[in-house]
Amino acid sequence: MNPVPRLIIAGTHSGCGKTTVATGVMAALVARGLQVQPFKVGPDFIDPSHHTGICGRTSRNLDPFMMGEDGVRDTFLRASAGAEISVIEGVMGLYDGIDGTERSSTAHVATILDAPVILVVDAGGMSRSAHALIHGFSTYNSRLRIAGVIFNRIGSERHRQMIGSSPTVPSLGWIPKNDQLLIKSRHLGLEMAHETGIRAEFGTIVNEHCDIGALSDIAHSAPQIKADLRKRTVESPRVKIGIAWDEAFRFYYQDNLDRLRSAGAELVFFSPLHERLPDVQGLYFGGGYPELHLSGLESSSCRTEIRDRADTGMPIYGECGGLMYLTEEIAADRTYRLCGVLPATTGMTKKVQALGYVQGEGIAGSSYLPPFLPILGHEFHYSTVSPHSDARYAFQLSRGRGISDGNDGLVINNTIGTYTHAYFSDEFAGSFVGAAEKDSST
Repeated sequence: MNPVPRLIIAGTHSGCGKTTVATGVMAALVARGLQVQPFKVGPDFIDPSHHTGICGRTSRNLDPFMMGEDGVRDTFLRASAGAEISVIEGVMGLYDGIDGTERSSTAHVATILDAPVILVVDAGGMSRSAHALIHGFSTYNSRLRIAGVIFNRIGSERHRQMIGSSPTVPSLGWIPKNDQLLIKSRHLGLEMAHETGIRAEFGTIVNEHCDIGALSDIAHSAPQIKADLRKRTVESPRVKIGIAWDEAFRFYYQDNLDRLRSAGAELVFFSPLHERLPDVQGLYFGGGYPELHLSGLESSSCRTEIRDRADTGMPIYGECGGLMYLTEEIAADRTYRLCGVLPATTGMTKKVQALGYVQGEGIAGSSYLPPFLPILGHEFHYSTVSPHSDARYAFQLSRGRGISDGNDGLVINNTIGTYTHAYFSDEFAGSFVGAAEKDSST
């Protein structure tokens, strides 16, 4: 296997301009006619949507906690096939991982992939001190290679000269301060790619102020990854699984969709907001922003069609926004009727209710999933779900909050609704597809 040219764009901390630089580098490389494969470190759905729009190739998440180190290599190598260069956007600060460790940090992924790191430094309010910061990041972990630095928020040519007078690591870019290039935030994060086109401007900024040729040379200096692709059997489609995909539901790990296909599912994308329920044998509702589209979801005929199919035993799986949609109602500016499948109600909150990684296992006999099936993922929501007193759950969590006190995966018939955005294992995907196949034959 030939070496995969690759770069990791990392930051000293959140908010330093890492996203601006990473998406800008992707756009600048695409503008030069290159096939660019994008990636994002960590559990994130927003940034990958922008990467995909810029590069025309589906961005993938790389997360050692959810995927394991072998899984990170496997996803990276599979997704990079056919690309001329791979660009990985980091998460938080370079060394920020789980519980104050380096685990699942950008540095961890850089080590797994033996990838050169480009460090983004917010130089606002600093000159020579920036080099002390860079020196610390460069020497903190001897296994990493910080191959260059891009300085963000340069205030003037004089500011640039003061920093450039004593370099410690090659300077590959000087991006001037520009508060216009901001993406609007909402309670769950930044706007999705289909809601804003502002990141397209990042390519022009980066191309003008960064050395794209030097970045490409560094990417090509990355050594061969010493790993083989896992053998993956792809079964012929046996069932159709509907995937909710519109303005309200948009959060999916691409690996989850790929595993469903490998397990024998034909994926049928549909809009609960605008369309009737398609002819399928299973349904998957990912996360998203259903709270922004409550009137449309309430008035759509799809809502009652889903409840009817759930009552007949169709396997349905909903995550976070999907969980909310499957409950009876949601309290926002007023009370809106939802699908009424799960015996619970939902309420929106002004403060985050849960944020972080999730780990647990399936509860024996509770659902179509195998007993004690390991569950890995993350949770992030500004809502609460209040189940009825006789509620049953699919998962018991050892890490994470879930719906209530470490219980997650509210179950009724063959419907599961969970706050966890799960990263599917082959066994998980196979069980879901198998349940759909069983239901279609009865």
